Amino acid sequence: MQKRKLGSSGLEVSAIGLGCMGLVPGTPGAPSRSDMIRVIHEAVDRGVTLFDTAELYGRTVNEELVGEALAPYKGKVAIATKFGFDLAAPPQPGLPPLDSRPAHIREVAEASLKRLRVETIELFYQHRVDPAVPIEDVAGAVKDLIKAGKVRYFGLSEAGVETIRRAHKVQPVTALQNEYSLWWREPEGEFFPLLEELGIGLVPYSPLGKGFLTGTIGADTKFDAGDFRNSSPRFALEYREANLAFVEVLKTVAAQKGCTTAQLALAWILAQKPWIVPIPGTTKVSRLTENLGAAEVKLTPAEEAKITEAASKLKVQGHRYSEFAQKLINR
Repeated sequence: MQKRKLGSSGLEVSAIGLGCMGLVPGTPGAPSRSDMIRVIHEAVDRGVTLFDTAELYGRTVNEELVGEALAPYKGKVAIATKFGFDLAAPPQPGLPPLDSRPAHIREVAEASLKRLRVETIELFYQHRVDPAVPIEDVAGAVKDLIKAGKVRYFGLSEAGVETIRRAHKVQPVTALQNEYSLWWREPEGEFFPLLEELGIGLVPYSPLGKGFLTGTIGADTKFDAGDFRNSSPRFALEYREANLAFVEVLKTVAAQKGCTTAQLALAWILAQKPWIVPIPGTTKVSRLTENLGAAEVKLTPAEEAKITEAASKLKVQGHRYSEFAQKLINR
């Protein structure tokens, strides 16, 4: 597996990481715990060195699984995790309340260190910007954790441009985690110039459009009752058929290239900037193998231009998040 540096920070990781959010034992339709650990072990064996989790995923269960699976590889991989929610708050519809108070950040760091079975969190993201806490205070809290040796690098997720600038002045931001794919190219206009200027890497989540760009979802596909895509406007039946035009473009080029549509979509992301490291997620070894194969797919300038031009002409139908979730984006 090729390596990439996330901006100018010096953090070098595999060109493709593994998003571990879906690896939560006990959820409907989920594989067994041992099968999930096998996926992580297979990823390591295939050269993956960046693993992404968060205390929010499965309400700490995901961190525990990732920590257990990667314990034998301590010092050989980088685990990224996130803070920013109050998991102790009374249950409510949607996500827990935001909480990025410095004291809470320190508490989360200590708990995550134990669950992940590490001495230092390699990359510590603020999961969502908390409008009640100045970002300078957040960056300062992480800076203190870095000085104490409990965190190595600072990251932000779905933060706005000015928020990133303000945080970066207090503690250099190593990576921004935002959604980015052929299906959602908004970061190119507003964020790419900023990331280039400040030397920040981009870690795209949902680089396959939450599975849509794999070519396995059709107009009549039905998702399990607990699948988050049931609440995503983009996957609504009235929009889905129109959005399949993206996939048809990919299928045509992929057939000519001799790769899968998923590999082509990931290869396109990798071709955009050398400081981009996508983190596709999966619960299946077969999909993991397919995704990592994208690192070997080399697009010619003509192929890349063809994909970009075709995608530019297609307008995605439907918002990417529900109204509630959208309120937590780009604060």
